[in-house]
Amino acid sequence: MILSAEDLSYSYGDRLLFENITFNVEEGDKYGIIGVNGTGKSTLLRMIAHHEAGDGKLTIPGGVVMEYLPQDPPFEADATVLEQVFKGDSPLMVLLRDYESAVEQAATEPDNKKLQKHLLDLQQQMDDKYAWQLESEAKAVLTQLGITNLQQQMGELSGGQRKRVALAGVLVRPSDLLILDEPTNHMDNATVAWLEQKLLARKGALLMVTHDRYFFDRVVNRTLEIDGGKGYVYVGNYSLFLQKREERRIAEASAAQKLRNIYRRELAWISRGAEARRTKKKDRVERFAQIEAEVKNVKTEANLEMSSVSSRLGKTIIELEDIGMVWDGKDYIKDFSYILLRNDRIGIVGPNGAGKSTLMDIIAGKLQPTSGEMRVGQTVKIGYFAQHSEFPDSNMRVLEYIKEANNYIETADGQRISAAQMLERFLFPPELQWVPVSKLSGGEKRRLYLLRVLMTAPNVLLLDEPTNDLDIPTLSVLEDYLDSFAGAVIAVSHDRYFLDRFAQKIFALEQDGSIKPYIGGYSDYAEALQEESAQQAQPIKAKPVAAAKPAEEPAKKKMTYGERLELERLDQEIARSEAELKMLGAEINQCGSDFTRLAALTKQQEAVQQKLDEMVDRWAYLSELAEAED
Repeated sequence: MILSAEDLSYSYGDRLLFENITFNVEEGDKYGIIGVNGTGKSTLLRMIAHHEAGDGKLTIPGGVVMEYLPQDPPFEADATVLEQVFKGDSPLMVLLRDYESAVEQAATEPDNKKLQKHLLDLQQQMDDKYAWQLESEAKAVLTQLGITNLQQQMGELSGGQRKRVALAGVLVRPSDLLILDEPTNHMDNATVAWLEQKLLARKGALLMVTHDRYFFDRVVNRTLEIDGGKGYVYVGNYSLFLQKREERRIAEASAAQKLRNIYRRELAWISRGAEARRTKKKDRVERFAQIEAEVKNVKTEANLEMSSVSSRLGKTIIELEDIGMVWDGKDYIKDFSYILLRNDRIGIVGPNGAGKSTLMDIIAGKLQPTSGEMRVGQTVKIGYFAQHSEFPDSNMRVLEYIKEANNYIETADGQRISAAQMLERFLFPPELQWVPVSKLSGGEKRRLYLLRVLMTAPNVLLLDEPTNDLDIPTLSVLEDYLDSFAGAVIAVSHDRYFLDRFAQKIFALEQDGSIKPYIGGYSDYAEALQEESAQQAQPIKAKPVAAAKPAEEPAKKKMTYGERLELERLDQEIARSEAELKMLGAEINQCGSDFTRLAALTKQQEAVQQKLDEMVDRWAYLSELAEAED
């Protein structure tokens, strides 16, 4: 057993987040926590990470090591990237820090024999505890997460970069239980796929909050749902959770209906005169009081509702002609042209820093391109759900914030819905509508910001990373809303499930600033990329024949004398390259904190590996020819 949680509860002021949550985590368990924003998912993770049980009981056996990644990880501004990764008080972490410190000191005191001996002792300890492997893994993980300058101070990094450094730290540092709060936020699709494989290969237990449903489905084998303040445990991933939750809700609804029927019958009896209820009066009256209390405690399920509302859209929508954006000498967008159609559903993907948000800002009119022209139709009303929620006055009440956008909206079927009613549909009950925005959780703020955007009745909807900080139930309803939305939708997202669900076209931003269109959702885009890679590799595997054979001759190709010599030479060169790769790997492991040399060796290693792959492909082709002749 890794941990046992019994009757965990949490409330602040008059607001109860959850109560009596009970579950166990054993070795190999990978838990995903799901629930509407504001139900206390992050709070539960924090309680466990800090060994806080509240009114309940939290049992963690001695010796169990936990690593925790909060949504906003703390950091030391003066620490380097590698120092931040190796923070902590475990003996291995202390050894690594001591070794890094000794290396730096030895560089300034080369004649200090006592220091040299100390350094040799530390190296031996590193060998004994396989610490070199841990340091090498840390460098590899940081590189994979896009952090290449390991000597850069944490205070110089962006918020997203700091979270990736913190993620690298919890992945590298040995632990029995890994606790992750929204680990995929602000990651590009390729990095999310890499992290997915990393967690699948990890042997320790996992406790995680994530909104990425493909990620959830593939990594998780236990689901903890927080619903109505209660905790429900399901054995299985996201797909199985959906099935089991529906079964639970049907059973609960059936039980509640039976209870109401009994209550109505008992209410009719209790309302009769005293003569009709003389027999067993006391027992039955007590039973009625008990049933009445149970009926009052039955909570009606709160469902998030979105009404499809939009303004009339004319013939001309948005036209982009040769749009370009250059910043600090780099082409973020280059010669992009597109005419937006009335019912377009476009997903935008690309690596971090490729210019996705820049393109959205240009379309929204918040940023002027450095070249090209954009035309916007007179009837176009853009609703822009940006990455960062906009709350100019955090002391403003929730209802006031929505009314500032619109007092009411009219739905497609002619209904007129007030701001207060829309807030209730978005799971903000009346008592929460007069709370200052600053008192809401991060997820609740994102949901409120989304409602404000929709309250303006846009007919072109721009969504920049809408899945960040929005809970899965809200995302599911948003996807249903987009199905009936009478207008164009453009969304930047790393959420593969979301892109598959809503997108009909994918625009892929490349590092050189070009934008390539693909038809379909994310899975179609990924399949097209695989086909393109296979086509690019084809010339290496089958070089064209120098002279075409007559049509009457068989298609079988004979090896030339030069090809036979090439095949023999390739055997030797492949063996030589494989030996060179082993030597480079050994040198990389001995680099220590010499990051300049590490970068040079890594680059050399990649070049040798690429050359080796090409030679192996050519060797395989020539070997097939040789076998065919034999």
